[in-house]
Amino acid sequence: MAHVSRWLVDRGLDGGDLTSAVVEEFLQARRAAGYGQWLSLRGMAPLLDYLRGVGIAPARSPVVANSAVEVLLAAYEAYLVGERGLAVSTVRNYLHVARQFVSGQCVSERAELDGLTAARVSEFVLAGCRSRSVGSATLLVVGMRALLRYLHLAGVTQTVLVGAVPSAASWPASSLPQPINRGQAARLLNSCDRRTAVGRRDFAVLTLQLRLGLRVSEVAALELSDVDWRHGEILVRGKSHREERLPLPADVGEAVAGWLRHGRTQCASTRVFTTLLAPRGELTGKAVSAIVKRAACRAEIPAMTAHRLRHTTATDLLRSGASLPEVGQVLRHASMLSTAIYAKVDHAALSAVVRPWPAGAR
Repeated sequence: MAHVSRWLVDRGLDGGDLTSAVVEEFLQARRAAGYGQWLSLRGMAPLLDYLRGVGIAPARSPVVANSAVEVLLAAYEAYLVGERGLAVSTVRNYLHVARQFVSGQCVSERAELDGLTAARVSEFVLAGCRSRSVGSATLLVVGMRALLRYLHLAGVTQTVLVGAVPSAASWPASSLPQPINRGQAARLLNSCDRRTAVGRRDFAVLTLQLRLGLRVSEVAALELSDVDWRHGEILVRGKSHREERLPLPADVGEAVAGWLRHGRTQCASTRVFTTLLAPRGELTGKAVSAIVKRAACRAEIPAMTAHRLRHTTATDLLRSGASLPEVGQVLRHASMLSTAIYAKVDHAALSAVVRPWPAGAR
């Protein structure tokens, strides 16, 4: 902030002159001066968002599609968000694949995609998968299929080319969930210093994830009005704009109430979880993930992702006697196939259906 201020004063400007072009000019000057941090628009985002929010800096300039490729991608993005209701991260991944493919076709006019063939599609996928991991190859395949469905739906291509996309060598439910044990979960929670505001917030975030299996995006999106204290319920805003209510356990309610009453400071955001440093605002999904990573480090637990806490919730429910459909309801799975992976960790149920090894077999 101090550097931006000095730079503006040297040029006879003020905060009201921080247009997109001026911000880029400042970043170029900072890079040229040899600075090692805050060199991108992403680093400037917190300051710019605050200045725009209080009406000092001008609003962000809208991005105008000025080529056939950009027009097509803009329409595709609107379809993914509006029609399919995909999460922001999923839309970003799909658009990355679409940009690579469409740009590689040297499209100058939309009509040129009419001649798209299955061979060109297969060639692009095979070439892109050679240097990718299995997970990355799967993202490429899924993204290409989504794009090809849209191109046919929008009338850009006359033929459905989804079948031309080869399958990635990744089978559903082939991996094992990796929950943490109860001792590690207790260490995570105990690592939060609840005498401080940060500790109360982190404790509430971890409790929500461990007890209710919330995703990081769902924790970040939690609004103050989503917690129904009178009826003991919590509204969860999940994938595809789905909204579902879950019971609010007593320990979860106590953790959230402790943060709201003794940790959360006043700010314009209506989200439950906010930052504590100015400019104060809502937590992002990445910030929630960072809370889990820091807690694991404090508890001296090997590095872990926030999604493992969701696996832990499912595993604990199964061990407590819940059925797979009940686990799916708590985790808000759209399909039972997503829940079926947890059958692998229910050793008691699996032992009842295991067949004896044939006598004399080697």
